[in-house]
Amino acid sequence: MAVDTVREEQAMRRLTDSLVENYTETHSAEQIHSAIGSARQRFDGRPVREFVPILIERIVRRELEPEPADTPAERIDTATAQADGPRLDLVARLRQSPLNSKRSVALLGGALAVVALLVVALVARQPDPAPTAIPGSGLTIVRGVVGSEKMAFFEDPRVVQELAEHGLKAEVEPAGSRQIASIDLTNHSFAFPSSAPAAERIQRARNIATKYTPFASPMAIATFRPIADLLTAAGVVRPGPVPTFDVARYLDLVSRNTEWAHLPGNTAYPVRKNILVSTTDPRTSNSAAMYLAIAGFVANDNAVVQGAEAEQRVLPIVSRLFTGQGYAENSSAGPFQEYLTAGMGPTPLVMIYEAQFVEAAVQRQLKPDMVLTYPSPTVLSTHTLVPLDASGDRLGRLLSTDAELQRLAAEHGFRTGDAAQFAQVSAQHKVPAPADLIDVVDPPTFETMEHLLDGVTHSYN
Repeated sequence: MAVDTVREEQAMRRLTDSLVENYTETHSAEQIHSAIGSARQRFDGRPVREFVPILIERIVRRELEPEPADTPAERIDTATAQADGPRLDLVARLRQSPLNSKRSVALLGGALAVVALLVVALVARQPDPAPTAIPGSGLTIVRGVVGSEKMAFFEDPRVVQELAEHGLKAEVEPAGSRQIASIDLTNHSFAFPSSAPAAERIQRARNIATKYTPFASPMAIATFRPIADLLTAAGVVRPGPVPTFDVARYLDLVSRNTEWAHLPGNTAYPVRKNILVSTTDPRTSNSAAMYLAIAGFVANDNAVVQGAEAEQRVLPIVSRLFTGQGYAENSSAGPFQEYLTAGMGPTPLVMIYEAQFVEAAVQRQLKPDMVLTYPSPTVLSTHTLVPLDASGDRLGRLLSTDAELQRLAAEHGFRTGDAAQFAQVSAQHKVPAPADLIDVVDPPTFETMEHLLDGVTHSYN
């Protein structure tokens, strides 16, 4: 590692510690680290590395403290004191010099001029596109692509109003979360898929380090009381205050090509088709990919799938869960809407986000015989916003920190940092959701998930 790089890393560690200590009362550590990472990314590949910590501190302090009380010279001195190396602390050493002469003053002025010129030159070269403003409104348009399950949240007039009070107007379009990673995002300010792996794919493709996770939702299976009773007798559904869905027992039925009509004493749903959970298309949608992660874990003897051998072992099992369904939609809104309107005929079991069911309860769309069950195990879908420009970054911070937006997210069924908000909403609308998620497993790594999805795609062909 070059000497300048070592100095930069040492200076960045000191700078990070200092900023966390200075702003910990007004900002979370995650926010501060995110601001530092976002600022540092702007200088990737720039040649004058020894001045990078100084410039990063200026950017981060301006972001965390919009109206700093100190002067530009004082800010440079602060950055210099935190940096490392003879060139980085030039100004500080000149100020401490016993020589109180015109020559010292001239050298100090020269050093400040060099730093100022570098600040102007380097910052001006950053690809930070100007956000689009709405003439006469004072609002900045922030365009993004989001998982379809979040459309109702962004269209909520209360959310629109809260964003407007912060000077933003969000214009969003829906897409399957995995599909978001492959579409053209050139004219967008953010991408907001429904899981960390999908967001990671976007971050890797665009070399972006910053991300925000304002809320999350576990995967669940929506069904109907007659179906739940049938599967309880078959040992798949375990009744209780929060009904659970035994994935191992379910996979056993699927492996034997069990049809609904095969279940003993079935007079409620004697249909000659295989018992299968309806999902979205795993090639485009995150909810189906999360379902694949759950089934893969169970099929791999209750272990996260890792390595080529494990992938090949579980693929024949998990592929049948998708290829036997027929047509599947690209986003989670489609199958859940069919569940709400068409009844148990076409969709006796549907894989959804918990948030969709809770949101439907809040909006009084549920019928008395609709039942929510939780796969055992399940996976937590972490809704992750990837900012693509400055306005997208502002939106990500707002969604993560604004109390009103967090409260409204809970009303739309999402679990936020305040667990009490979600618990209050679910209890008020009589959704038997667990306060604490216990039987939760991690999805496979990004690479493994891609291999599994490629294998399922091949099985379609």
